[in-house]
Amino acid sequence: MNLSSLKPPAGSRKKRKRIGRGDGSGHGGTSTKGHKGQNARSGGKTRAGFEGGQMPLSRRLPKRGFRNPFRKKIVIVNIEELKRFPSGSVIDREALLAAGLIKKAGDGIKVLAKGNIDHAVSLKVDMISRAAKDKIEAAGGSVVEVI
Repeated sequence: MNLSSLKPPAGSRKKRKRIGRGDGSGHGGTSTKGHKGQNARSGGKTRAGFEGGQMPLSRRLPKRGFRNPFRKKIVIVNIEELKRFPSGSVIDREALLAAGLIKKAGDGIKVLAKGNIDHAVSLKVDMISRAAKDKIEAAGGSVVEVI
């Protein structure tokens, strides 16, 4: 047996449908589009969600609430997650990304006070809660809010 004699199993490979190549292909004539109508025309397709003139589902369902187009995506980090950094380290956006605590920075990073920290760290974030700031400074660390 050699590489030149290898063949795929019978029936595992199927030829693609070549439309519009004459009647002998089995897909000639109307090229599998049927007779006339919107979908037989060039460029003839309906938009997404179109239901043939029936009131579309997106318009039949009730609408509630408000979605602010100017909303900001703030990423939350708790103090207990900062324990993995060694004492005296500088924690900023890049350090949090490298440690895997956040996937992306969004529109800002906010540190909240859940948990405790027992060693000093230097923190450079966009926002921090007052309680979290007090806990970090009580442990001997420092906080700089970068805007």
